[in-house]
Amino acid sequence: MSRRRKGRNVNGILVIDKPQGITSNGILQRVKALMGAAKAGHTGALDPLATGVLPLCFGEATKFSQVMLDSDKAYVTTARLGVRTETGDSEGAVVAERPVPEGLTEAVVEAVLARFRGDIEQVPSMYSALKHKGRPLYEYAREGVEVDRPARPVMIYELTLLAVRETEIDLAVKCSKGTYIRSLVEDIGEALGCGAHVTALRRTLAAGFTLADARPVEQLEALREQGESLDGLLASPDAALTMFPELRLDGQQLVSILNGQPVRIPGHPASGLVRLFGPDRFVGLGESITEGEGSKIMPRRLVQNS
Repeated sequence: MSRRRKGRNVNGILVIDKPQGITSNGILQRVKALMGAAKAGHTGALDPLATGVLPLCFGEATKFSQVMLDSDKAYVTTARLGVRTETGDSEGAVVAERPVPEGLTEAVVEAVLARFRGDIEQVPSMYSALKHKGRPLYEYAREGVEVDRPARPVMIYELTLLAVRETEIDLAVKCSKGTYIRSLVEDIGEALGCGAHVTALRRTLAAGFTLADARPVEQLEALREQGESLDGLLASPDAALTMFPELRLDGQQLVSILNGQPVRIPGHPASGLVRLFGPDRFVGLGESITEGEGSKIMPRRLVQNS
């Protein structure tokens, strides 16, 4: 007999401005309790050092967590030059110190940054959540075990120099999924000849949400103390899926899709994921599959009508 989840059915996305010094799961549990929700998940962890955009999914929205995890991200970060740490950020022990090159100018830094724009390869940090044999790498690192990590391709869409100080630089980065900002900063530091580590990291974009969409947890707690419901702050489960084309289904098409059957719709996209809508609601994600001379829409992630 399956155990029933405690809490109520809550469906939607709530974007949090994650504070420093707490894990993403710690924030998730706090907000889940505030919502009284039965089911919740986040869309990719931020380090305790990091702050910023953290979309939380509730109920039916959790079905799209992986799609949101695969989305592009953007960050603002501060790199401390001349010092390498064990973890690649200021929370780790110092492992090497080298002098910062004299006369470090914007032009010098810009020349180095040019090497890191576009398609690059990264070796993930041993202190990342990337898994090896079912365990995150940081668990091996804490045990003193070094795991071989092949370089992985990532895309740096934008890499902007915001400021240069005597021993620090500020950067804005827009990147593909799987990009590790700590690794990027470490590699830039090596290219400058002095090493570097992250001292501040703020995520400004995730799953299409920006800081303008994000709310501090303290604001939510204050609303609950005032007896206010937080449900009105939830975005629809499809709010993070606007990168996919929209497809409207008529009555029979909707019945077929909800029964797990593919449908043929003239003029729909030839391939890829599509957002499916009935007459009055979002029903989920489908995928356009080419078959012979035509194509059809297959149901992939459907939401229950709450």
